[in-house]
Amino acid sequence: MKKLSPFDALMKFLNSIIAMCLVLAIMVKYVSPNSYAFSVFISLSTPILIALNLLFLIYWVIQIKRPFLISALALAISFMAIQQVYGFEPKEVMLSKDLKIMSFNVRMFNVFEWIKQENIEEDIVAFFKKTTPDILCLQEYYPTKKLDKIYPHRYKKTSIKKTTFGQAIYSKYPIINSGSLNFDASNNNAIFVDIVRQKDTLRIYNVHLESLGINPRKENFGEKTREKLRLRMEKSFKKQGKQAEKLVEHQKKCAYKIIICGDFNNNAFSWVYQQLKADKLDAFTEAGEGFGKTYDYPFPLRIDFILSDKNITINHFKTYSEKLSDHFPIMARLQLN
Repeated sequence: MKKLSPFDALMKFLNSIIAMCLVLAIMVKYVSPNSYAFSVFISLSTPILIALNLLFLIYWVIQIKRPFLISALALAISFMAIQQVYGFEPKEVMLSKDLKIMSFNVRMFNVFEWIKQENIEEDIVAFFKKTTPDILCLQEYYPTKKLDKIYPHRYKKTSIKKTTFGQAIYSKYPIINSGSLNFDASNNNAIFVDIVRQKDTLRIYNVHLESLGINPRKENFGEKTREKLRLRMEKSFKKQGKQAEKLVEHQKKCAYKIIICGDFNNNAFSWVYQQLKADKLDAFTEAGEGFGKTYDYPFPLRIDFILSDKNITINHFKTYSEKLSDHFPIMARLQLN
């Protein structure tokens, strides 16, 4: 085999490190942030590591050189992770009997005017009327009466600290039970309802895991030092871990089919996502298309999810592009088998 040039030898060395980092990032999803909080920072880098390995792969293939095997092997190991980044096989099954369920972090209907546009609340309500979801799960909910005529059944849970803030589930079907998990020492929460639809009773969870409390558009994400930023994020990730564990335990007492919607404030490579998805299907990976970006940021972040039990068929999934919040709405069409 022809000897590599000094530059290619350096590239091979860097390629090997980045390939090992990708494999490590795939593995740390099995490590609880309560055991090793830094693991979350590694998992957050997964999409970047996938992109870098793809670039290395292309570089070696163009030159027809054997080191292409390094990234090829790393990408093969992380194949399932690649499916979390990009939806390759969208499904367009539209049945009249499907259950349409939407999840949307509405950012308090723009009550503090983060978006410099009038009538955001009215625009959001009009969007719901247009898309007609049967079940609507809202995070960062601010009390409103404007949805009551559309949805005869609802469950809301808000708290008043600095301002009224919480979550809501709206339903076109009767709610026979509801409740709140009441996360400890947190402004975030998870709520649930049991709905009756024809012969089925379903448990719907609306989850808003611990927020990181950072502004990604500010220098150092709004912190004066990187150390303070790291400590704040580690604290939030540990809270997310405990919240996910509480939700997993709560589900064990439910005999109905389960659907989980919400803003996880973390990506699909995280430990908390793996815990909540353990025995479920991710509507995006089953039926979504493209990057599925759910947070308004230059990098395609997918932190909002719809998960369902495996005995529910996912016929369609869509991420909407309407800029009515710092998140984008997502909706799935589910067939109850």
